Amino acid sequence: MGVLAMIRLLPGLILTILTAIFAAPGNAEADLAGYWQHESEPVWIEMQPEAGQGVMVRNDNRPDRVGFLVVTDFKASDDPNEWLAQVFAARLGEYRKAEITLSADDRMVFTVKVGFMRRSVEWRRVSEVPTALNDA
Repeated sequence: MGVLAMIRLLPGLILTILTAIFAAPGNAEADLAGYWQHESEPVWIEMQPEAGQGVMVRNDNRPDRVGFLVVTDFKASDDPNEWLAQVFAARLGEYRKAEITLSADDRMVFTVKVGFMRRSVEWRRVSEVPTALNDA
């Protein structure tokens, strides 16, 4: 390949590289956006990375908590599948620093550290929040 041909290809190559660099974090956040169901409780949240939060959209045990901010101060980390945030720790009754990891396309994990202890909660992606039985 001649020098002139390489020079003609250079702008396209640079554009491709820049697109890959800047699109990757955005895609990861887009992958995190949406509805998630708690691993063992009838609780659903909507992750809203663009707003830096996760909001409870259904809780069969505590319907009064709908609209509650479960996740705040949401920030991307260096890892495209990991974020830092403040997550409400229900057992402690307060927000705690947490890592949020997208372990698979349909699995999200909140990990909260308290002293030497770590607690992780897994969430499963759902396409929509099901209608509550008493709402039907």
